[in-house]
Amino acid sequence: MRIRHAAAVAALLAGAPSGPVRAEDWPMFGRDHTNQHFSPLTQIDRSTVKGLRPAWIFQTGITGYFQVEPVVVGTTLYVSTTQNHVAALDARSGRVLWTYVHKARTEKIFGPPSNRGVAVSDGKVFEATMDGRVIALDAATGKVLWDHEAVRPEEGESETASALADTLGANGVQGSSRLGFKMPPLVADGLVIVGVAGAGYGLHVEDAKGGLDGGAVVGIEGGYGRRGWLAAYDAATGAERWRWYVTKADGWEGAFSATTPDGVALHRDIAAEKAAAPAHREAWRVGGGSLWMTPAYDRDLGLIYVGTGNPAPQNFGLSRPGDNLYTMSLVALDVRTGQLRWYYQQVPHDEWGYDVASPPFLLDQPTPKGSVKAVAQGSKTGWIYVHDRATGELLARSEPLITQKNLYAPPTESGTVVSPGPLGAISWHPVAYDARSGSAFAQVRHGATTYVVKTVPATSERPAIRYTETTEAKGEPSFSTLTAVDLARGGAIKWSVRGGSRLSGGTLATAGGLVFSGEEDGHLDAHDAESGAVLWRFQCGAGIGGPPITYSLDGRQYVAVAAGGASFTKGSGFGTGDALVVFALPD
Repeated sequence: MRIRHAAAVAALLAGAPSGPVRAEDWPMFGRDHTNQHFSPLTQIDRSTVKGLRPAWIFQTGITGYFQVEPVVVGTTLYVSTTQNHVAALDARSGRVLWTYVHKARTEKIFGPPSNRGVAVSDGKVFEATMDGRVIALDAATGKVLWDHEAVRPEEGESETASALADTLGANGVQGSSRLGFKMPPLVADGLVIVGVAGAGYGLHVEDAKGGLDGGAVVGIEGGYGRRGWLAAYDAATGAERWRWYVTKADGWEGAFSATTPDGVALHRDIAAEKAAAPAHREAWRVGGGSLWMTPAYDRDLGLIYVGTGNPAPQNFGLSRPGDNLYTMSLVALDVRTGQLRWYYQQVPHDEWGYDVASPPFLLDQPTPKGSVKAVAQGSKTGWIYVHDRATGELLARSEPLITQKNLYAPPTESGTVVSPGPLGAISWHPVAYDARSGSAFAQVRHGATTYVVKTVPATSERPAIRYTETTEAKGEPSFSTLTAVDLARGGAIKWSVRGGSRLSGGTLATAGGLVFSGEEDGHLDAHDAESGAVLWRFQCGAGIGGPPITYSLDGRQYVAVAAGGASFTKGSGFGTGDALVVFALPD
């Protein structure tokens, strides 16, 4: 049901601002179109943070995979849940103003049920749902204004995936190639922009503990995925205005690159790929390329910047010869038309699951020729890349944030240990950036994965099936760090602090000299931005799943974070929850 409250009308601003964001606000994902996840608020600082206490808690009633980043517009906080329900809350007290209950068209979705947030603009709340819909709600009442079916309920269904569950003898299978949405939408130039996840073919096989992290991601030779895409919808009507497909229809094989664009050897059998190419000319039609997180937007250039995911079939590349353009790339698109302006493919012909997943962020990058308007992205491969926003030229690459091992070594039948694995060094979690110091703050996973090529023998009814299985490498270090990178001075690591458990959700930096970072064991930590020292911790009762935010009302600063567990919590020993926990200093 919907609960309506007249106070919501008075509390509502017109929407996402066209100019600079007020210091007190957090009106969109990343706080503004730069995606910097930085706030200029200073009331909570190094000296006062020790007094931070819960101010109010909102429980969604739905436990698990609570990865949302809330949005605050005026005096109202908007939050979505794992099942795409939405609540509008009084940002001072957590009092419910209204709720929207989503009725999904299908229970078959890609991966775990997670939604990472809404967008608010011009009196509307926009949400992209797991069952493939883009919805506009009245921000004052929660009433549905329009509901656009962007993906058919059956789109992406894979019979191959269903049939293989028994064949592979898995404890349990989660997911297949089914399209839906996870990212918070971007609202820009009167458009609601969002991209699909689930395009990369894969069975996520549970391990004996019921968790996914220790299990396998199976990419099957010849198994079909779907074609990933990003689309823009009219904010007033929901009508689709443009759609950009990740996989290139003409020439997606590219140059059969022997190295990455920054010169790292890929160890590819290019001769074998070229020999296989004639039989796989149409592979781009089902070539994958999910879009995981919200683009950054440069209004002056009229460009949006978004990362693309792995090609399909994942982890097994001979049936998709070539570079597989434009998967595994940071791309710049014209906001008005969706036309590609430039791309930088971090990993041509990926076989390791190194999606460009963490949201890009905008910055001014010092160079020998002066400051350049730039866009940066924290990668799964263990570097932060910095590019010229207008041209895509690589301006800088940070020091490695992890110890890389056998990077880009192909999977083998005997097993290849590679670090990082598919969860990356930096996954979808946002990287915060403080322009005053030129520092980026990233949650970094240190660990290795064993990639094994396996074969299911042929039968009288089907040919042999080859696939790649991934498992956590035994005997290899496995931990997380919060790492500060000095992008203003060549990408050197300033400091790196090991987490008590795996870090999750992403980071928030503030002008109070703090970096907030969550852990899977339920702790929200506040670090000194200069040294990395932990100045404050609070146990939220469940794993931190989403990025923290901060805002201010009536002269009081708040910090809000979702505590519901993360996608890897099952089987980890840490529970799930359903709480949005909001902190403030005592009155």
